[in-house]
Amino acid sequence: MNQPDLGLKIAELRQQQGLTQEKLAEYCEVSTRTIQRIESGDVEPRSFTRNSLSNILGFDFGKENTNNQSFWLALLHMSSTVCIVLIPLFLWSWKKDQSYKIDRQGRDVLNFQITITLILLAFVLVLIVVPSILLMSQGLDRDANTLGNVFTLFPPLPILFLAIFTSYQAVVNTVRALSEKPIHYPLSIPFVK
Repeated sequence: MNQPDLGLKIAELRQQQGLTQEKLAEYCEVSTRTIQRIESGDVEPRSFTRNSLSNILGFDFGKENTNNQSFWLALLHMSSTVCIVLIPLFLWSWKKDQSYKIDRQGRDVLNFQITITLILLAFVLVLIVVPSILLMSQGLDRDANTLGNVFTLFPPLPILFLAIFTSYQAVVNTVRALSEKPIHYPLSIPFVK
């Protein structure tokens, strides 16, 4: 893993473990300023420091494979066009240790997919299940059939808009990721941190 991704990953892991920069520097037997410079991306750590960081933080910083990173990022973002959380979850869990970008952006894709899936379930419940129950409870008279026809026409519209929105976000964020610009998925609830 190279800078600046290395520094970002070290800072993230250090914070997850509740370590201060001073404490991490003490464990690695380097100065606090060295840890600060590594985390900010100013310097590349020497092999001894990199090995110490790997041991203390429990992450192998030497095994990052960025050969096909662009391909995996594009596949990860485009997998969100299909409203199935399992596809990005599988890709992210398989490739997250190989690249900081795949790990970070994979979390964003997963959060977006989980949020969209919950919205989709809410649409199905509110627009299809509830009206169907109401219609069945009213019986099958002429007014109920007219009301039923209206409800069967309109539920696909919000679901269609949600599908278009999801596909649009996937394409835009794929292009942004491939052109090294920051990605953004609106409406995402941060389930995976």
